[in-house]
Amino acid sequence: MATGYESELTRFLKELKARDPDIERRQREARALWWDRELDRDQLRRAQEARVPQRGYVYFTPEEA
Repeated sequence: MATGYESELTRFLKELKARDPDIERRQREARALWWDRELDRDQLRRAQEARVPQRGYVYFTPEEA
């Protein structure tokens, strides 16, 4: 396989990063804002305990049978 090959996607990403060198920092900040969070185990437990069981098919009512 040729070692000089570079896909269109790789070239696009390199060009994007060259045009906007700050993009990776903003991506890391956004990830930290939305995904990298500590879980509140007590809140998660309470939400699971408060969950109401749902029927198998929510659009079907027994009267329609």
